[in-house]
Amino acid sequence: MMTVTEMKVGTKAKIIGYHAAPAGYRAKLLALGLTSGAVIELIGIAPMGDPMRFKVRGFELSLRKSEASVLQLQIED
Repeated sequence: MMTVTEMKVGTKAKIIGYHAAPAGYRAKLLALGLTSGAVIELIGIAPMGDPMRFKVRGFELSLRKSEASVLQLQIED
């Protein structure tokens, strides 16, 4: 298991769960398509390290590290 802060640009990982977070925030992540089993790819990091850009389900989205750290990930082979 890993978190987004351990990812490098180009790394793909599968979402396997979520760390504790407010229910409303978890609902927001689910609405964005960040559901268990979805594969995300880190495609960029802002110059100051935040936010991070991801590709998931064919679209791109940006999340702050603090927001994305809720995701529990497993590296994709």
